[in-house]
Amino acid sequence: MTLDNIKPGQGGIITSIGGQGMLRRRLLDMGLTPNTRVNVRKVAPMGDPIELSIRSYVLTIRKEEASKIELKEVYCI
Repeated sequence: MTLDNIKPGQGGIITSIGGQGMLRRRLLDMGLTPNTRVNVRKVAPMGDPIELSIRSYVLTIRKEEASKIELKEVYCI
């Protein structure tokens, strides 16, 4: 499952980061690395952007970027 399909109040563990070049490097630099727990806090009314809770901070990313992030163990918080 990808991060853009997760609803607010749910989360999971990142398995892989897709994308190429600078986009992939930017996602990794923001802390979105494999085996990291991530929770979706909010989604904007039109569905873009998505607010995440990861590594004790809040991160906002675009839905297109979230579609590149694969998750496992989807759970409710």
